[in-house]
Amino acid sequence: MNRLFRDYDIKPDVVFTVGALVAFLAAFLIYPVLYSLREAFFADGKFTVEFFILLFRNPTILTCIVNSFKVAVVSTIVTMMISMPLTWVMVRYKFPMQNVLGVLLLMPLILPPFVGAIGMKQLLARYGALNSLLMSIGLMDRLHPIDWLAMGFWCIVIAQALHLYPIAYLNLAAALSSVDRTLEEAAQSLGADPMRRFLTVTLPLMFPGVFAACILTFIFAFTDLGTPLIFLYTQVIPVRIFSMVETATEDPTGYALIVLVLVITSVLFVTSKRLSERRQVAVVSVSGIVPKQLIGLKGCIVALIISALCLIAIVPHACVVLNSLAKSWAMSALPSEFTLQHYEALIRHPITTVSIRNSFVYSLASTSLDIILGVALAYVLTRRRIPFRGLLDIIAMMPLAIPGVVLAFGYVGCYAGTVLDPRINAAPLLIISYAVRRLPYSVRACYAGFQQVSTTLEEASMSLGASPLKTTVKVTLPLIYAHLVAGAILTFAFAMLEVSDSLILALNPSNFPMTKAIYVLSKRVGDGPRIASAMGVLGMVILAASLAAASKALGKRFGELFRA
Repeated sequence: MNRLFRDYDIKPDVVFTVGALVAFLAAFLIYPVLYSLREAFFADGKFTVEFFILLFRNPTILTCIVNSFKVAVVSTIVTMMISMPLTWVMVRYKFPMQNVLGVLLLMPLILPPFVGAIGMKQLLARYGALNSLLMSIGLMDRLHPIDWLAMGFWCIVIAQALHLYPIAYLNLAAALSSVDRTLEEAAQSLGADPMRRFLTVTLPLMFPGVFAACILTFIFAFTDLGTPLIFLYTQVIPVRIFSMVETATEDPTGYALIVLVLVITSVLFVTSKRLSERRQVAVVSVSGIVPKQLIGLKGCIVALIISALCLIAIVPHACVVLNSLAKSWAMSALPSEFTLQHYEALIRHPITTVSIRNSFVYSLASTSLDIILGVALAYVLTRRRIPFRGLLDIIAMMPLAIPGVVLAFGYVGCYAGTVLDPRINAAPLLIISYAVRRLPYSVRACYAGFQQVSTTLEEASMSLGASPLKTTVKVTLPLIYAHLVAGAILTFAFAMLEVSDSLILALNPSNFPMTKAIYVLSKRVGDGPRIASAMGVLGMVILAASLAAASKALGKRFGELFRA
């Protein structure tokens, strides 16, 4: 017992801090997951796998499972087809406008794909912008326009790929930059052609980064709720789970679906992390390697191709902006009249005013909670010797592996009939869910800050009589200010535009955040989709400003936030 006290910091303040952190994570991260597991595997107090058998015997649910895998696999393939050649060119070559294009490539991050889907619906409608353009130049019969939206599967794949390729690109670029070029040169000297060098040398060394990019894309596409809802592609797992909550259906197979999603995403995430930990095998000294300069026609062609990709990627954003400004937009490639009345509706319409206010309140509250939790977790993980420190670190990072649809469905079930019941008042759980989902961003930012601050200054402060709390507030926190600000900005921005938690937990209009209001308005006939687009533009501006501020605070470390 005495040895335990010598090896670990068993002091009242440490015990209280760790106890409070463990209690919070147990109540709002572990318990909802365990509740879903219990409901999936136990019926009338007895263990059963009947609900999982029903998943594969029910044709409708089986179709949802198959469709979800198809969407995820095809979205991953399309995303990698875009990201891999893009990464190769951006890392290995220099060409005109490269720095500007490097910024533009990340533009899709500022708009959730489900908001962009509203713009894409306007673009791809039977008499939408695309068909009207084709009709005007004589490439389509006005009486028989193509119904692009009937291909809902491909609409979803395109929307997701255009949103996810920047994240895949950041992972691939980090992996390719770490590959030792001398190994490729050795293969070349032995007569290997460029394709063989890539397949036998470069790709194996990049594999952890490639796998991480694939897994991030797959998990997002597999668990995406908003985009299929907008495109009315309802036969997928997330929409099936959402419909159970919205209709208050008591179906135990819902928990079985949740467990299926949880197992798939967790296995993939853990595998990705294990491979990422071995990435250092590819990291050999690469100093002195200068990218090949593309000049003249070759450089211009590469710049034009990447510019075209950037232009295509921001088409959904442009359509959302145009839709928000259009007084009417039908049978024409561009709106015939423009107005600001949809932006005026943001401060007059009852749904929009309430939802914007709610989103700011929820996001500010969850960000404050994340700052407190992030600082406390990072402090005990870096400054105190506590038992099971590694386990606490893993639990704090778990929200990265647990999709929002899983946690939200668990919250609805495990807190039903309590003061936190979302059917009565969703505000507390929305704040908590936002905080839990974005906690890893805060912890990661604060952890990096604590690691960079020498403990000598803290020891000097405490040697002069300051308490650990006062030392942390007066000495350490000012030194990690940039990290705190970056973590706070990102948690706030992503909370403002959180999709899965908002759609599932916000069941009463008085509790609607912005994303739920956008979804509800987008289904209304008349000016609903245009008001929804105006709200989407507001969200776009908030997220763009937040990412810019976080990038300035973190500098070159900004890209690490989007890497597995």
